[in-house]
Amino acid sequence: MSETPAAQSGQRPRGAAYDSVFLRAARNEPVPHTPVWFMRQAGRSLPEYLKVREGIPMLDSCMRPDLVKEITLQPVRRHKVDAAIFFSDIVVPLKAVGIDVEIKAGVGPVIADPIRTEADLQRLRPLEPDDMPYITEAVGLLVAELGATPLIGFAGAPFTLASYLVEGGPSKSYENTKAMMYGAPELWAGLVDRLAQITSAFLKIQIEAGASAVQLFDSWAGALAPDEYRRSVLPASTKVFDAVAPYGVPRIHFGVNTGELLGLMGQAGADIVGVDWRVPLDEAANRVGPGKGLQGNLDPAVLYAPTHVVETKAREVLHAAQALGGSHHIFNLGHGVMPSMDPDALTRLVAFVHEASAR
Repeated sequence: MSETPAAQSGQRPRGAAYDSVFLRAARNEPVPHTPVWFMRQAGRSLPEYLKVREGIPMLDSCMRPDLVKEITLQPVRRHKVDAAIFFSDIVVPLKAVGIDVEIKAGVGPVIADPIRTEADLQRLRPLEPDDMPYITEAVGLLVAELGATPLIGFAGAPFTLASYLVEGGPSKSYENTKAMMYGAPELWAGLVDRLAQITSAFLKIQIEAGASAVQLFDSWAGALAPDEYRRSVLPASTKVFDAVAPYGVPRIHFGVNTGELLGLMGQAGADIVGVDWRVPLDEAANRVGPGKGLQGNLDPAVLYAPTHVVETKAREVLHAAQALGGSHHIFNLGHGVMPSMDPDALTRLVAFVHEASAR
């Protein structure tokens, strides 16, 4: 992909969202309160989302700019969160390069022909901007509508995408993925290298269209031991972060059950490391090391408890963040919003965090 002059020079034009609370916190600048957004806030628990998605397959909805715009905006309107997260799916770029993938209700992404051999790998071609004009259009529509509210672009990390491609769908043990990683390291390296290119291209498309920050989701990296991650995953993730570094937008890295990997995930090149609820923020800071922001990390299940419990637990997260310097913290859940979650509980939580963290 050819880069814009702004990307080549390392300078990104300052948009309307540049001085937003979210981006100021991401840059470790003083903020009037801690910014809040939620992973999977766009959809799932919102009745208005279910209404507009009715009868439309998931991947089809990700390719309709008007629908992407509406779904992305819904939680901003309802919850008054400090950032929007682009509505899409991590397998959208795989679909765009010709992989036969379908998102089945109650299952998740299913790959018709898993990648298991060198011949299979040849089906995974590079991603080009012309493969997904609907992404460029959707981001443009959103940036114009959001104004001073930043838009977070996102992509799936090479390991998580590879696990879907090799397993053929979701997995609990990742036996085929790890068999390739251990038994065919050259094939594995070729796979994650191609996926690093695809992921980088997907993020660049979003940034060049106007996204103010990006988050790399390595949802399944928690299945790995640190040595496995360092040897077989870290290089590909580093390539992704290096590829988007010239744009100067904040880069966030998040994985589930990755407490033992937090230091390595920070080394991959993100500015901010997402923390799930299993590791306290102070311990996460020790593992990640200096110079990185933290994002998180309220247990999503707390939202099912009474309001006073939610506020107590949220205050504990804020207090832990204050001990770290406060302004370099972005409040989020330790994982995504659950489909059965009460949207009003999320709205109340946003208001509480804003009030409780006011400087």
